[in-house]
Amino acid sequence: MSAEPVETIQDADAEQLRQMVMDAFHRIIFHYGAWFAEVAHQLGMEDALKIEGEVWKASLKNQMIRLGKTLGFEVGADGTPGALQSMDAPALRDLLEKVSVNWLANDGIWFQAVESAHGMFDAKRCNDTCWSRFSPLEAARIKALLGLPERGGIDALKTALGYRLYAVINEQSIEDVDENTIIFRMNNCRVQAARKRKNLPDYPCKSAGMVEYPFFAKTIDPRIRTECVGCPPDDHPADWFCAWRFTLVET
Repeated sequence: MSAEPVETIQDADAEQLRQMVMDAFHRIIFHYGAWFAEVAHQLGMEDALKIEGEVWKASLKNQMIRLGKTLGFEVGADGTPGALQSMDAPALRDLLEKVSVNWLANDGIWFQAVESAHGMFDAKRCNDTCWSRFSPLEAARIKALLGLPERGGIDALKTALGYRLYAVINEQSIEDVDENTIIFRMNNCRVQAARKRKNLPDYPCKSAGMVEYPFFAKTIDPRIRTECVGCPPDDHPADWFCAWRFTLVET
């Protein structure tokens, strides 16, 4: 904002208004997340995910149509900007990669900010709890986007793991053990590889993984059980950073 304060928005100059517009988007993102966190707290994750799915469809469409009219860009009936509709598959894959990197960078910025203010222990504690909300949301969004069944078993999990944001920017593989069990390996992790290039030890991410992967798998199918094969600070071979065993347990 400029140095000169103003009494009302009507008195703000163009630069102040530009900053206020950007901050309004900031507030929308925060308020949306605050709603989800509180609904999950008050009503439970299962209901929160169902409600969020409906809210997202209505909110995205409303917001994009309104912005399209104001800023002069086309918007599809579902709220998708026309610019996306005109892009071919390679361009969209490139954009998805950039968005996925932005997601990971945002995660890292939050972690580093908490670590700087309160230390590693509190940063890891906040990070692990964050995964308890993000993993179910990501799994639910993938299920909705792909039309995966509610109890799709191991096949649904295999498909869903390939559509995570991590799958866009990391290298991963899946080994079929039997019809009810797979081993998922993160062969190249963007975060750990960057640390390796700097001759830093692996980041000890096992506590986060013990939240991230079980919550994701159970959202795909509550019958799936998750076991850590290895994850830093555990020792691991050169061809993967972490590995997880998923087993369908009939109930």
